[in-house]
Amino acid sequence: MNSQSLLIVDDEAGVRESIRLIFGKDMRVLQAGSNEEAVRKVRQEGPDVILLDILMPGTDGLETLKQIKAVHPEGQVIMLTALNTARTAFTAKETGAFDYVTKPFDVDELRLRVERAFERTRLSRELEQLREEVGRKYGIENIVGKSKSMLEIFKAVSIVAGKKSTVLITGESGTGKELIARALHFNSDRRSRPFVVVNCAALPDNLIESELFGYEKGAFTNAYQRKIGHFEMAHGGTLFLDEIGEMGVGTQSKLLRAIETETFTRLGGTEESRVDVRIIAASNRDLEKLARDGGFRGDLYYRLNVVSLRLPPLRERREDIPLLLDHFNRVKARENSISPKAFAPEAVDCFMTYPWPGNVRELENLIERLTILTPNETVTLSDLPPAMRSQDQWAALREEVLKGSCPLSDAVDEFERELILKALQRSGFNRTKAASLLGTSRRVLRYRMEKLNIAENDLGDDQSNLSKS
Repeated sequence: MNSQSLLIVDDEAGVRESIRLIFGKDMRVLQAGSNEEAVRKVRQEGPDVILLDILMPGTDGLETLKQIKAVHPEGQVIMLTALNTARTAFTAKETGAFDYVTKPFDVDELRLRVERAFERTRLSRELEQLREEVGRKYGIENIVGKSKSMLEIFKAVSIVAGKKSTVLITGESGTGKELIARALHFNSDRRSRPFVVVNCAALPDNLIESELFGYEKGAFTNAYQRKIGHFEMAHGGTLFLDEIGEMGVGTQSKLLRAIETETFTRLGGTEESRVDVRIIAASNRDLEKLARDGGFRGDLYYRLNVVSLRLPPLRERREDIPLLLDHFNRVKARENSISPKAFAPEAVDCFMTYPWPGNVRELENLIERLTILTPNETVTLSDLPPAMRSQDQWAALREEVLKGSCPLSDAVDEFERELILKALQRSGFNRTKAASLLGTSRRVLRYRMEKLNIAENDLGDDQSNLSKS
């Protein structure tokens, strides 16, 4: 028998039996002769569809509808009504019923409406399953990292996710800003509502206002009908404004007002609409400096910067590289229905020393390419791109400095960090010998290690030797 279930609620046994004969062969049919029995069976059985007579002795049908929806909101209720109560049935539909059918009902019409109700139930369940899967995917436990900086990010996300506070996420391109934004949304009580993404860098100034707030019919040439904007789409959920530093100053003032008043007006309209939206913004630019220089509104910056999360570049959390390598290796293999690759030690060493100007996104894309295109089971040094296995491992970083996207001080720190790691490896992780190789003292070496955040777990398996040296 079909696993679908139907509850018939009617005080007339003849009506219940007639409906049972119509649907009994196709599904499990339950019956209730009173409102109290109906609510009890809904609570116990959780039927997919409920046929509810609107006029029954005792409790009013609309009150019963409210009780049923309170205990079983997923159930689809179809009201059974006489012609003279059709207006009441319409009211019921407005307040939670899926549909209504007038008595005496046509069998084919009743079947059609019940089928539609079952389809709504199926779609609702599929949507809920999809939301749960997406929520699991973007759970904070699925974001890879064990470095101190990432653990601090995880802690902040777990604290802030349940709040409505505006969050500003900063960091270089490819560090995972949208991933953190999604984690904030899907770990909040807004997870079942929309998560709407606006890429401010991809929208020209003359379009971004209409995309954010929508427009009315006739607002401008070719505005043939009303358009709903992203603010309205995100009602009850989260609006993620990616690369907000690229937004024009004119639109920034309207955005600020919308955030502060929780209202907006569509382009070409006069009526204000109220909206409940949580704002998460992200930028790879220094918004504070941009505000000081006049390129970004200072009042908007301070309104967005209620909670600030800075995502470190991958070169600042190298201890996470082996974890990310293993994670993406398994994920990409599963997505492409192939076996994960093994990585030769010299290939892993190259991963650890490469500066990763494209950050985690570059690492992910490279591993996907390697899992698909490497013919052997093991990825070796020769399988890596020439830029990675070049004698000059710092070519990419040098280009970043010369382009102005990486400060010279960061590049110098990275070069010094690499020299110290190599000296420690060559000396068997003995600090005194490593200091001698570098032509410095053990005290200075220890100071430089602390300054550059070189932890023991950066150094391989022989950490005990280092801690004793």
